[in-house]
Amino acid sequence: MPTFDLYLPPKAYSASHPKQPLHPVVVAFALIARWFERARQREALASLSDHELRDIGISRIEAAREAGKPFWR
Repeated sequence: MPTFDLYLPPKAYSASHPKQPLHPVVVAFALIARWFERARQREALASLSDHELRDIGISRIEAAREAGKPFWR
C-alpha cells in the first residue's frame, strides 16, 4: 500500500506577489488569541496526572516549569 506525505514545503513568496502588511488591529487580535491559547494549553498541561505525563514523555518537573511560564513567553 503506498503512503503519501501530507506535509508540503512552505510556499515561496515571489517578487510578483509581495506580502501585504496586516492591519495593526488584526496583529493585536492574533497576538492576544495566541496568549489565550498558550495559557489554556499550560493550564491543561498542569492538570495532567503523572500517568498521562509519562504517556507523552514529560516529567512532572518539566510540566511544572512549562506551566509556570507567563503567557507571553
